[in-house]
Amino acid sequence: MTEGALTRTVLITGAAGMVGRALLQELQGCRIIASDLAPPKDLPAGAEFCRMDVTTDDPARVIGEVKPDVIVHLASIVTPPKGSGRDFAYAVDVEGTRKVLQAAVANRVGRIVVTSSGAAYGYHADNPVPLRENDSLRGNPEFAYSDHKRQVEEMLANYRRGAPQLEQVVLRVGTVLGEGTENQITALFHRPRLLAVAGSESPFVFIWTRDLARILSRAATDGPAGVFNVAGDGAMGVTDLARVLKKPVLRLPPFVLKAALALAKPLGLTQYGPEQVRFLQYRPVLDNSALKADFGYTPELTSAEVFDLWRRQAGL
Repeated sequence: MTEGALTRTVLITGAAGMVGRALLQELQGCRIIASDLAPPKDLPAGAEFCRMDVTTDDPARVIGEVKPDVIVHLASIVTPPKGSGRDFAYAVDVEGTRKVLQAAVANRVGRIVVTSSGAAYGYHADNPVPLRENDSLRGNPEFAYSDHKRQVEEMLANYRRGAPQLEQVVLRVGTVLGEGTENQITALFHRPRLLAVAGSESPFVFIWTRDLARILSRAATDGPAGVFNVAGDGAMGVTDLARVLKKPVLRLPPFVLKAALALAKPLGLTQYGPEQVRFLQYRPVLDNSALKADFGYTPELTSAEVFDLWRRQAGL
């Protein structure tokens, strides 16, 4: 850490989430302001809490009062709360980011660190394997999370041109796994049989929560600016996952799976529609070469090691 980093103020949005809590345990030598709708569990001694709802005028007020040197923007909707719609996710993901960026520029913040996602590349049959940072960000309109991350990245690109004084570190993160991680993706691994689309291995790239926290800590202090894919080495297809979990695989042709989901979703038997088949078929595989060579961080755990750690902690 550089000498200047010892006195800097770092504001974290979405600090009460899984990644935010991990970052709070990792970040040191700074004045830390944790912001979210409620205080994070186990807020470290010395860290301060400030309530912030990014869908309101809070970003302008809080950032104006705190005057941070660095903002780590984690606030995002990965798994929408029950009863919430796409409008809510958009208000947090896209408009919330816009408000944070506007306040950052207005208050002369020096750097912003944003967690984007490999989902910003989109789920497409012609995606390069692996994807590198200069590949196209196409998202998918039918997937709110993917579409919103694409829109956020376009916004960030506009700010890099129009407000270059605000340094950016943009992290396109793979699937995050750590102790206690449970979401709509891990739900797939708990099923008695793994679901797969015939002809596709549906590869996952995983990043350990602690690795991501260390990367964020470096990005907030003495790491270089830039855009970086974040994933452990290697990828795991459905065959690899099934072998580790000792579970069979149900492989269905795309048209069969689409038809089944088209019938099941209106009946309330599943939250997924036929558009989700693309999610299984064309998962983005991220190249982490720039993370290691340019950003200067090599993840401690590979994708396979991350998954095995999560599997054991989940009792599978």
